[in-house]
Amino acid sequence: MSAAQHPAKRRPFPRDLLDWFDAGLPSFGSLTEGTHKIPVEITKEEGTYVLRAELPGMDPEEIEVTAEGDVLTVRAEHTETTTDKQHSEFRYGSFTRSVRLPAPVPRDGVEAAYEDGILTVRVPLAEPDESPRTITVRKGTS
Repeated sequence: MSAAQHPAKRRPFPRDLLDWFDAGLPSFGSLTEGTHKIPVEITKEEGTYVLRAELPGMDPEEIEVTAEGDVLTVRAEHTETTTDKQHSEFRYGSFTRSVRLPAPVPRDGVEAAYEDGILTVRVPLAEPDESPRTITVRKGTS
């Protein structure tokens, strides 16, 4: 009996680029009781990094997005209603996720929207300065 061969799944980004997003950022979400790790996907579309976070059942007022340097953090707090339930598999409590982007998050132009349980954060790519410039060479050690 031979094993079935499956074609290799083509990834839109090299594996090392995807690793770059999470490199150096430990996820403590699952280690803290009541705190859950937010599932995310990150893509690059038309000069913009796009982070999509799965946050079903939230209100936009329960979601906070912050940026510091090249780290984008999503936090959410979902409180349980006080109605009596026989059984519930819904997740309540704190949700958090931090991702490192390949460049600092700009101060302007970042947009966030929440629709149908998905938070979408759009971060414009930094415009490279390609204008010619002169670098001064000085005497001495560097």
